[in-house]
Order: sequence, then C-alpha cells, then structure tokens
Amino acid sequence: MAGSEGTAKRPLEDEDPIVSLAEVLEQNQELENEASAVLGGSDSDKCSYSEGYVKRQALYACNTCTPKGGQPAGICLACSYKCHEGHELFELYTKRNFRCDCGNSKFSDLQCKFFPEKEKSNPDNKYNDNFFGLYCICKRPYPDPEDEIPDEMIQCVGCEDWFHGRHLGVDLPENIEYQEMICQNCMNRCSFLWAYASQLAVNKAEDPEDSSSLTKPEDGIADGSVVQENGDSCNQKVLDCAVKCEEMDNKPSEPSTSCKAENKPEAANGDEASCSVKKEPSAANAKCSLQQLKKKEFLQRDCAIYWPHNWRNKLCTCQPCTTLYKELQVSFLLDESDTVLAYENKGKTAEETDGERRDPLMTALSNMNRIQQVELIYEYNYLETELKDYLKRFADEGEVVTSQDIQRFFEELQSKKRRRVDGMQYFCS
Repeated sequence: MAGSEGTAKRPLEDEDPIVSLAEVLEQNQELENEASAVLGGSDSDKCSYSEGYVKRQALYACNTCTPKGGQPAGICLACSYKCHEGHELFELYTKRNFRCDCGNSKFSDLQCKFFPEKEKSNPDNKYNDNFFGLYCICKRPYPDPEDEIPDEMIQCVGCEDWFHGRHLGVDLPENIEYQEMICQNCMNRCSFLWAYASQLAVNKAEDPEDSSSLTKPEDGIADGSVVQENGDSCNQKVLDCAVKCEEMDNKPSEPSTSCKAENKPEAANGDEASCSVKKEPSAANAKCSLQQLKKKEFLQRDCAIYWPHNWRNKLCTCQPCTTLYKELQVSFLLDESDTVLAYENKGKTAEETDGERRDPLMTALSNMNRIQQVELIYEYNYLETELKDYLKRFADEGEVVTSQDIQRFFEELQSKKRRRVDGMQYFCS
C-alpha cells in the first residue's frame, strides 16, 4: 500500500511507465521476429522486378502515387524505401505471384530508381481493394479510426484479402491451433473444399443445431464443383437421370463423372425421349479421394473455414482434381511452401543468417584503421561493464528499471567519459 513504511524503496511518478529490463528485451525480440516474418527475406536494397512474378513477397501500395480512383499498383520493399520515401504507403503484408509495378504506366510522373525501363504493366498481377487501403467485406481501412470494436484481422488463403473475425460468419476457434483460413466467398467458389471441410477443418462443416443454414451435397454440388463453378460438364438431362437412378438404387453417393447417356427410341405418344445411364468407373476416379469423400454426407454453410497444419497434404492429386485446381486457379493449394507460415519461417531463417554475417560491431570494425578499432573495442567493453554494474544494483534490490533510470545512466556515463578525456596526457613525461 502507498502509506506503508518499507514497502516502497523509492517514489515512482505515476506518469512514468514501469517495465522490467527483461520485458523490454523480450518485447524488442518479438518486434524483430515479427518484422523478419513480415518481410520474409525480402531485399531492402534490390528491386524484385528482375525476379519476375515472385512466389511470395512483402508488398506495399502508394496512396500518394496511385490514390483511390486510379489504377491499383503494388511495389516491393526496396522501392518503398528508395522510390517512395516520404509517401503515404499501405502495407499489404504478403501477396503471391506478384511483380513489382513501381514506375510502370500506372505511375504518371514517377520512374523506378532501380529499373527506369519497365514494361507498361504486369498482366498476371492480381489486385483487390487492399491496394487502396480497404479490407474485408466492409471495405474499411485498417486500423479503422471509426471502429471501436476490438477485433482480429485474418488473411484468406484464397483471395488474400484481410477480414475482421466478426465478419467471417463463424467464431474464431478457441484453444485450437489453425494455420490458414478460407473466407466464405472462396469456399463457395471452390465448393469442392466443403467435402474436405467435413473431415479436416478446425471448425467442421457440420452444425445439426442450425439446419437452416446448411446445404446437403445433393442440393448444391450434385456432380462436384466442376459443374457448379465451370458450367455443365455433360448434358443436364443426363445428370438428372443419374440422380434418379441413384435414388432408385437407394444409394446416397453422387453420380460418377464418367457417366454416359444412351438415348432410347422416341415414344409413340410423342413424349420426350428418356435416357438411361451406364456408370463406368475409371481407374482415376477409383483412386480419387475427393470422390470418396463426396460419397459421405457432408454439409455446406455460408461461413469461413479454418484449416489445421498440413491440411493441404490431404488434397487429392489425381489428374481430374489437378485439372480442377487449375481451372479454379487454386493450384497453389498443392504447394506447402506457398503457406504464410513457410514464408515467415523463411524470413526468420534469413534474419538469423544475416545476423551472423552482418554483425553491426564487426561491420564497423572492418571499416576502421587499427587505432580506431582499439578505441571502439575499449569503449564497447567499457559501456558493457558499466551497464552491467548499474543494472546489477536494481536486480539485487528487486527494483524495476524506469526510463528515468536509463536516462540517468547515460548522463553519468557521459560525465565519466568527459572526466576520463580531460584527465588524459597528450605528452610523454
């Protein structure tokens, strides 16, 4: 208590935040790790344009050069430093298969200082509202000064947009680790994922208590997602007949994609010709894990899905499925190195390697003569010894270190340095 004797060894001002040295070091290390993860090994001294469409890299958008209403454009880390210094930039975090736009036709008066002669555009780049500083289905900036609700922003694996957790149609999993999230729009566009979600997802695509929001496979994805997303793969009448045949056989499984129709002779009364279906199971379909999952009953919801670690390894890689991924432009799902986790680990590994190779003290020493090297080493050792002795007093007395204490240390250190310099002899006695 404030009035008790002996409980407080020295007064502390209320406005002076109190933190321990360990907390400062830990926070600093967390910031360094986070920065390394975001950059993912991106080079701050070299534009990535020469590398073409980089698999994954840190990107920025310049609101000064390409404001809302103009053409969206993305720039690499090096260009954000050298070509857009002092500009208003939006951090896009990471995008896949992107080539730096800096200085191309989207920038009216600016030339890239690394590559002045760039192609007018990068046609394979993909853009969204993020490039104008807007995110989620609510199209709001981040951070949002008008949003008083604390919420977490999560990036979708598919469209790579960022979403507020409360706008994903499902609660954030609690006490369960997840690696990736796919938003509801991407789940509906790639509806084949619902079959996997019922088996693999952190939040299973099953909710018997809320049947109103659920869709059975036969209601929405009758012949797999190829029919739903890319148009009929065969005559719709054949599919209808196939469904009827399945019902007659009392089989819950869906019709095979390798079905064939046989037209029967037209009836005498002029009725529309009927058809029958011959199912010809192919070797590819027999080994297709997606088709096996579709034979089981699963449910579809209008919400995002959270996926666990290594869930991509469970996706089928048969030829029909590989073609499906290509048609839906999601072939990257088969690539584990595409994950943000792999990207972040790459950045942390690069930071550790650079830390060993680019030690600031050793870099400074290499650019000095012999006398300067000795002086620097002496001053460095002196600073280290004085700081350890100063902080040891706080540790022995169980006290915390404040910003005033640190300021006082450097003031005392500067005073000692002046006394040492003033006491030096510049002549031989």
